[in-house]
Order: sequence, then structure tokens, then C-alpha cells
Amino acid sequence: MQDFDRQASVRFENVEKSFGDVKVLRDFDLDVQPGEFVVLLGASGSGKTTALRILSGLETPSAGQVYIDNENVTDILPKYRDISMVFQSYALYPHKTVAENIGFPLKVRGMGKTEMEAATRSAAQQVQIEDLLDRYPRELSGGQRQRVALARAIIRQPSVFLMDEPLSNLDAKLRGHMRAQLKHMQKSMGITTIYVTHDQIEAMTLAHRVAILEKGVLQQLATPAEIYNNPANLFVAQFIGSPPMNVVHGSLMGSQFMTNGVAVETAVSGQAEKAVMGVRPEDCAIASPSEGTLSGKIFTNELIGDHALVTVDWGSDQIAVKAPKDFTGEQGDEVGVMIPRDHLFVFDQSNGQRIR
Repeated sequence: MQDFDRQASVRFENVEKSFGDVKVLRDFDLDVQPGEFVVLLGASGSGKTTALRILSGLETPSAGQVYIDNENVTDILPKYRDISMVFQSYALYPHKTVAENIGFPLKVRGMGKTEMEAATRSAAQQVQIEDLLDRYPRELSGGQRQRVALARAIIRQPSVFLMDEPLSNLDAKLRGHMRAQLKHMQKSMGITTIYVTHDQIEAMTLAHRVAILEKGVLQQLATPAEIYNNPANLFVAQFIGSPPMNVVHGSLMGSQFMTNGVAVETAVSGQAEKAVMGVRPEDCAIASPSEGTLSGKIFTNELIGDHALVTVDWGSDQIAVKAPKDFTGEQGDEVGVMIPRDHLFVFDQSNGQRIR
């Protein structure tokens, strides 16, 4: 095993990036601790890949500074930044064997053959491909190619790993397997990693902390549990969770959320003519119409496996509820939905901010 003892911190300070009139990153601040695994999460066009490219030196910020280990690297060439990048496309040399692909960064440095072969074998062992060293990329599966790209990044012993959607070309089963591999590898090597994805499951399972971006603005930076249980705003609340958080439209009057003529007790207090109540499907429960916080007709009842997902019509909104797998309600049946006061969020519809 190689010894990664050069864990680096990473810092973005007031970084902005524009392409013409389009602002892709706005006033972006991010502090990454040595050895931390931070995931930049957002939809396409949110600015996450641009942030990664600025850190790698492939893009120059329009404003702001970037630091690696407290050294200002904003104007330093990529090759002097001591980082390794793993791309979505793997970027392997088709005419080189797996061993030659992995060892290439050391060959460029002029390392001796024996030393290079030992380092190549060590890197290959870490991602469990030591039996593939004589093959060519065309003879490998997608998952195997991805491991070659990872081994090539590992062999450089960088102080920071950058990963841009590295699992998005794999099928679902292999993605799950590689997620576990990546998490194990990063934890055992302890190397600072910044990982870009639009996949919330990847973000929630891999990261120490998740940075959620929308339209170039950092919406929330926190642990996966904090983001899920304590979203900063409506965007974060709806972006994280599968199925997503239920949203019900109405108004907040004191501690009562008024929706379709029904008052729902909340744990917050305020005034908002247009407000949104959010509650996660697993925090709701199906009850009889008279016992429910709200009641409506079943729109669909889908058996997912370990639970049934029951969608109930409520005015122009719908509320999804995770119910027991043996729930037998039919489309059109009237049911109640229990909404616990302590698991209910309220947001101001005008700006999406959470009312606390």
C-alpha cells in the first residue's frame, strides 16, 4: 500500500466564473479539510464541474482565489498543483496495456523500470485489477476501465483527488459496487477528495459533507444527515430525497398552516401569505379519513418491495406516503394522511427560504 501522508486542505474564496454574459459561479466559498471527502451536488448547469475545473487549473476564475494547502494556486499551471483528476470518460490510452496506462504518470517523471513496475502493481492491487495488467482497454468492461483510471490517479500520490462524475457511465448494479469501493479506498488512503455528481445517492453515501449548488450559488454545505433532516431552503428540501419531499401550498398564520380550508399545526410561527409545507413520505402515515391531518382520494398505490408508495390527491397538490407493503387501498379510496408536527417544514414561497 502506498503511503498518503500529504493530506491537503482546499479553499475557494469568493470565486466567480462567467462565460460571456452567463454567470456560472457566483461568490463561491468552500473550505475542504485535509482528508475530507466533499461532494459537489447539483443539476446540469449548476456550476459544479466549473468549480472542479477551476481547482484543477483547466479554467481560470473571473474573480476570487483558490488555495491548496494554504498556497494560492489561482494562477499556477495544472501540472504544478499536485492533484489527480478522474474523468467520466476514463481517458485511457487505447494502444497501451493496463500496466502502461497506470504507470504512465511515473514514466513521464522518468522513474526507473523496476520501481515503476512495483508502484503499478501496488496501485492495481488497491483497486483489485492486478490480474488485468497485460490487457488493453478494449478488452475491459466499463467498471474495469474505471478502476484503471482510478489506479492511474492513485499512483501519482497527489495531495488532492478530483473526480468528475466518474461512475455515470456504469450500470446501476456496478455503480453501487464501485461506490462502496470508492468509499473504502478514500477512507483507507485518507486523501482529500472533491467529487462532482448530479446523483444524490452518490452524494449521500460517499460524502463527509455535501455542497449543493444551484445556478452557480452554494445553497447548503453540511453532512448528508444534516442536509436531509434540516434543509436550508425549499430547493435543497426538494432536491434531496427519493421520492422527493412532499410540498403542499397554502399560507402560514401564526403556528397554523392553512391549506384548502384545513389548519395544520406546525412547530414554527410566522406570517406568510404564500407558504409551502414540506414533509417527507416516510414521515407520513395512512389513517382513516377522520383520523388524518388531511384526507383525500388515493391517486395510485404502488408496491415498491419493502413498502407501498401511496399517492393521495390534495387539491392541486399530491402527497406521497410510504405505507406498509401489505397496504391494499385502491385508486379512488378516501384515506387520511397523518402529518407529524415535528417532521413538518415550512418555507416562504416567495424566496424559498425556510421559516424557522
